[in-house]
Amino acid sequence: MTTRILVVGPAWVGDMVMAEPLLALLAEREPDAELHVLAPPATEPLARRMASVAATRVLEVRHGELGFRKRLRVARELKALGFSRALLLPNTLKSALIPFWAGIPRRTGWLGERRYGLLNDYRHLDPERHPLMVERFLALALPPGEPLPRPLPAPRLTVDAENRARLVRELGLSEDRPVLALCPGAEYGPAKRWPAAHFAALARHGLERGMHVWLLGSPGDTEVCAGIEALAPGVANLAGRTRLVDAVDLLSAATVAVSNDSGLMHVAGAVGARVIGIYGSTSPDFTPPLGPDAAVVTLNLPCSPCFQRTCPLGHLRCLRDLEPARVAELI
Repeated sequence: MTTRILVVGPAWVGDMVMAEPLLALLAEREPDAELHVLAPPATEPLARRMASVAATRVLEVRHGELGFRKRLRVARELKALGFSRALLLPNTLKSALIPFWAGIPRRTGWLGERRYGLLNDYRHLDPERHPLMVERFLALALPPGEPLPRPLPAPRLTVDAENRARLVRELGLSEDRPVLALCPGAEYGPAKRWPAAHFAALARHGLERGMHVWLLGSPGDTEVCAGIEALAPGVANLAGRTRLVDAVDLLSAATVAVSNDSGLMHVAGAVGARVIGIYGSTSPDFTPPLGPDAAVVTLNLPCSPCFQRTCPLGHLRCLRDLEPARVAELI
């Protein structure tokens, strides 16, 4: 009989990328098990780009929606597959409902929102022992107290070479020179976004040195990318013109990717680009870009990290005062 393990994935792109080392560790420890990932539409495509994942399932529930009927329907469908174990990466109560209703015998997760009963293998988080999110995910695959693998494994996503070639052709791009990828968006809020004028200055720096400069982002980033394009003629503005999996493939062509602390920063590192992560309101001590070639730029002001969506002091100095020249030195 096939052993199946369900992993309930995160709703944020960067968090889903950081879940890949957990899945790889599970596959290494239990090579005969089938790993399935349950995730919302925003992040499920990334799970399909993880080599250790056998199958994925989309949970069609909007962010913040309880969706009891939808969750119950999914739970009934999963119950028929006979999962032996579930690992819950979100810490919310509602994320624990489906594994419980599906009757999965062992349900592992951090206690979070007092999920007694819904979890029967709950862990108490020690933030000092596991300060990084990737560490917190990895720890769920191990018995309590077992040391994590060191060095920490970096996330890895598979690249579709045919799709990358198609995108380069259809979007009028070229790979005949080094590619500087800029990711100026951040879904969380403006307190994570380096100013567009700074990104434009960096784009001009790349263009002057003969690099191709690509702007990548979601439909919500089209306005900021249009502003950068106006200030740096010659860039290729791809914001809103690609799917998430397309961004995975295009970022694999980048020599260097400069990004806010966002999902695309983690995607870029997971496909082999050299990453420079820009941090303002958040901390690289929690969600740094992973991998040997990653670099972090931050001012470490007394008021940061505040972890707010907008600057509570109204000045956003943690990002506005971070000059483009400082980032350009790292390219």
